[in-house]
Amino acid sequence: MGSEVLTYLRLGVHHIADLRGYDHILFVAALTIAYRPGEWRRLLWLVTAFTLGHSVTLALATLDLVRVSSAVVEPAIAATIVATSLLAFGFAWRAPAGDGGAGSGPGQALRYTVAAAFGLIHGLGFSGYLRSLLGDEESLLVPLLSFNVGLELGQLLIVAVVLGVGVLVERGLRLSRRGWVLAASAAIASLGAYVLFERVAA
Repeated sequence: MGSEVLTYLRLGVHHIADLRGYDHILFVAALTIAYRPGEWRRLLWLVTAFTLGHSVTLALATLDLVRVSSAVVEPAIAATIVATSLLAFGFAWRAPAGDGGAGSGPGQALRYTVAAAFGLIHGLGFSGYLRSLLGDEESLLVPLLSFNVGLELGQLLIVAVVLGVGVLVERGLRLSRRGWVLAASAAIASLGAYVLFERVAA
């Protein structure tokens, strides 16, 4: 039991943090980019909303209660990157020039709703990978829970890195918080659009 838990825990961390599957990394970065470390409570609720969303579809799809073609899921994941980045860009653009803005104030309820809804899509992507690993496992409960916890640990690692980079940019490059959010979210949106184009054209 213990070795099984550790195995699927590691696989969950590896899957979300794997640079070869950078779509999930981009999405978590897009969610995080607008926040400072001091806004960790808002960010925690945001990440929790995403977790709840992807936990639902990860469970349903892994248990074979829901099946959606990867030809639909993969472009949809790329579209969530673009939409989340543009949302962060929009809030930052409307914020006062001297305000970090994008991670606070009005619009938080919309962010939580979007994160939960997009989590449903990402859960379908996670489940395809998990199903390929399960093979002849008799019980799915332990692998499913362990893999999900691993995903969360990997996700928190990405959040920490993005927060750290934001602090370094502000202090080291003397870029305003608003400027950082605008530049980073535009870059992530562009990468997401490229991934989306590739997947739709494939």
